[in-house]
Amino acid sequence: MIDVSLTVNGQRYAETVEPRLLLSDFLRGRLGLTGTHVGCEHGVCGACTVRLDGVAVRSCLLLAAQVDGSEIVTVEGLAHDGALTPLQEAFHRHHALQCGFCTPGILVAASDLLSRDPPPTREAIVDMLSGQLCRCTGYTPIVDAIAEVAGA
Repeated sequence: MIDVSLTVNGQRYAETVEPRLLLSDFLRGRLGLTGTHVGCEHGVCGACTVRLDGVAVRSCLLLAAQVDGSEIVTVEGLAHDGALTPLQEAFHRHHALQCGFCTPGILVAASDLLSRDPPPTREAIVDMLSGQLCRCTGYTPIVDAIAEVAGA
């Protein structure tokens, strides 16, 4: 067993974990943050995307023990005080989600992209989405929502 201490969505946690426990399983099973979805468990689909120390990563490719001392933001940590973020509001306006399975990972990856300077172009948004699999929307509403927030 390994002791880990990390901050998730602004809250500090100190836990003892098995060395093989995936970060995605830690977030979902241990902390109850089920917005982090597990799709492929190979880092391909993007459904498990979280921000690790400010950078979007696939939580199914990391062990919980690897993130000791880190700060994690999941989809649950994007909004504050129950208010939707502008990105989440744009997803709603543009009907950029259907089944919702991929949506949390896309929102986290998009928030990562939007946090950088300069704001992304439509082309940069499409490029970012190449790492996020969605079977429902055809991506156009997702690109439109992110582009609106980016001012692209």
